[in-house]
Amino acid sequence: MIDGSAKAPFANVRDAFQQNFDDELELGASFAVFVDGEILVDLTGGFVDRAKETPWTEDSIACVYSSGKAVLALLIARAVSDGLISYDAPVVDYWPAFGVNGKKDITVGALLSHQGGLCGIADEMPPQEWLNWGAITARLAAMAPLWPPGSANGYHPLTYGFLAGELLRRVTGHTPGEMIRTDFADAHGLSLYCGMKPEEMTRAAFMPKPPRAPDLGEINRYTELAFLKPWSAPASVSREDWMAAELPASNMHANARALAEIVHPFANGGKFQGEKILSLSAIDQALGERIHGDDLVLPFHLSWTAGLLRNTGGHFGPNLSAYGHAGFGGSCVVIDPQNRLSASYVMNKMSPYLVGDPRALRLIDAVYAVL
Repeated sequence: MIDGSAKAPFANVRDAFQQNFDDELELGASFAVFVDGEILVDLTGGFVDRAKETPWTEDSIACVYSSGKAVLALLIARAVSDGLISYDAPVVDYWPAFGVNGKKDITVGALLSHQGGLCGIADEMPPQEWLNWGAITARLAAMAPLWPPGSANGYHPLTYGFLAGELLRRVTGHTPGEMIRTDFADAHGLSLYCGMKPEEMTRAAFMPKPPRAPDLGEINRYTELAFLKPWSAPASVSREDWMAAELPASNMHANARALAEIVHPFANGGKFQGEKILSLSAIDQALGERIHGDDLVLPFHLSWTAGLLRNTGGHFGPNLSAYGHAGFGGSCVVIDPQNRLSASYVMNKMSPYLVGDPRALRLIDAVYAVL
């Protein structure tokens, strides 16, 4: 059962959404498209539970994993627009304790484009410690980079949220989860959370794990620390404690409408629901390429802006001038300033694709077929 709307001329997107279910690729999902400030596609379908008894509705949310990094990019760009932070400034200007062990010259822009050499925690630690914001940020502040900062990009799967989040906390006084809740969820009704209350957890979909592990390519020390050590991710914690914690790079929960809408200012001249929250200068700085090359952690050649991927590999649709981010299991965000478009795909049946999930690409290609 597919609910929601796909306004003209996007009826074909509804057909593509239905096809994913017909091909038995989905359990439950949502997909949304904003163009020039207007939501033109807002679709939901399937089920939130294993037994297929509870339909996925407009109130249903799911973990979007690393697609939440696009939200962090928006929050940082807003701080830049407000004059609170500069991409060109050293991180130590805002976080003095960070400037030890060879990190004093790392700029905000370099840190946000995965150049800082902090892709994982080097020293063994209890995996439950990921739920302790102060403990993790202290470890990162004291840590020596794993490679010379600025020399290469290496994807930071979990640490990224604490690095960007601590910068935000220090310049605004609020964590990313607090800003999302106050400025977007409470003020504007977006179903987007990082650190959930018990009543919000009841809206979160069951997420069956992928049938196989993602292909991480040739395993090296960076890959091991980022993904494969016993302490590389939270463990021995309850699902409720994990959802209540703030892990901004990996445990944001949202529906597709909220995720597409919160990043829409990047594509829509800085406007969010009619209010300008990003300056054009901040957008230009946020979306400019900061590094490209073979990633030290992931098996891809990547081009990074300050928190978003440039669509050089076509992982976010046919417009190679677009931007995006993907999340473990298949979720994704697309940002296309050329067409003043943002889109998001959120699902609960997880796949092994690290980027470019075929279900999402089917939907995105259907959108571009009529642009």
